[in-house]
Amino acid sequence: MAYNLLVLNWQDIRNPLGGGAEVHLHEIFKRIAAKGHRVTLVSCSYPGLPAEEIIDGIRIIRHGHRNFFNFHVPKLYRQLSRQEKFDVVIDDINKIPFYSPLFVKEPIIGIIHHLFGKSIFLEAVLPVALYVMMSEKLIPWIYRRTPLAVVSNSTKNELIEKGLAPENISLVQNAVDASAYQFDETKKSPSPLVGYLGRVKKYKSVHHLIRAFALVSEMIPDAKLLLVGDGDYLSEIKKLVARLNLQDKVIFTGSTHHQKKIDYLNQMWFMVNPSPKEGWGLTVIEANSCGLPVIAADSPGLRDSVVDGETGFLYPYGDYKKLAQIIIRLIQDEKLRRSLAPACIKWAHTFNWDNSALNMIQLMEKVITRRE
Repeated sequence: MAYNLLVLNWQDIRNPLGGGAEVHLHEIFKRIAAKGHRVTLVSCSYPGLPAEEIIDGIRIIRHGHRNFFNFHVPKLYRQLSRQEKFDVVIDDINKIPFYSPLFVKEPIIGIIHHLFGKSIFLEAVLPVALYVMMSEKLIPWIYRRTPLAVVSNSTKNELIEKGLAPENISLVQNAVDASAYQFDETKKSPSPLVGYLGRVKKYKSVHHLIRAFALVSEMIPDAKLLLVGDGDYLSEIKKLVARLNLQDKVIFTGSTHHQKKIDYLNQMWFMVNPSPKEGWGLTVIEANSCGLPVIAADSPGLRDSVVDGETGFLYPYGDYKKLAQIIIRLIQDEKLRRSLAPACIKWAHTFNWDNSALNMIQLMEKVITRRE
């Protein structure tokens, strides 16, 4: 039986402000669409993007300014539900919740990557941070009867701690396209090249990596740092690089297209993720699939995606001196780096988008059957 699905998310795959949550959503639901199900995604508008288009079988409707999109969603839902009947509504609970159980009449599945919690204070000014934190505090009450899909056990455990029923929480993991993210030794940089891949947001703590790299460059002068990605904190990172006199050591690529990103990964010797909290860390297994070990903060999500000592190393969040020590060790120990590559690739390839899409379809069928 083919279902008609309505998906609510702040951003779509073409929005430059999107991240791993948008990749997870798109990769899963384009596969669901390919199986004959109808998928409509409602997201905020963005300059230069059309109000409506179809990408990979997903009908995308863009409406409303990003800062106020959550206030537009109930009206957009009512308009669309008058036009056609939906079998399931997918609520991607990312940033400010939409609180869909308060106005949606169809069965709902929520998707949660991670909650900001106190980490929002690392990103936003006090009034905004308080607004986000208070908005999240209502999730356990408003979504208490809503089946939820999460991307990691860290997120599942966090939701259980907040009072949500474990039997209502299913794992629908991030994955990697192994046919695209392939190891290519011929592209490896001849000199030490440490990498970062992801959005450059304040809470991502890229400044910890910059401070660590300042210590690394004192020990290994020919080492360089490649920062792949863009974001609203990039200008501050560039100022820090200048203050530490690292301008000739740090390479900024800005945002880049898919194939170039894979090329950059294959140039790196290994990658670093210093974030205090992730849903999973999609870039971790993308790097692993290219044979790259990942050094990551021992934080929720990242401790799920990095197998410490096998596919990379974990260090205490914020301890940039410890991070520098691990970077130096991994640069100097070629035998160790090479020994990690096969395990990285094997680990990454256990995560498959087709399996994740199947898990989501099974969850939809369960929710629909329960409603009936």
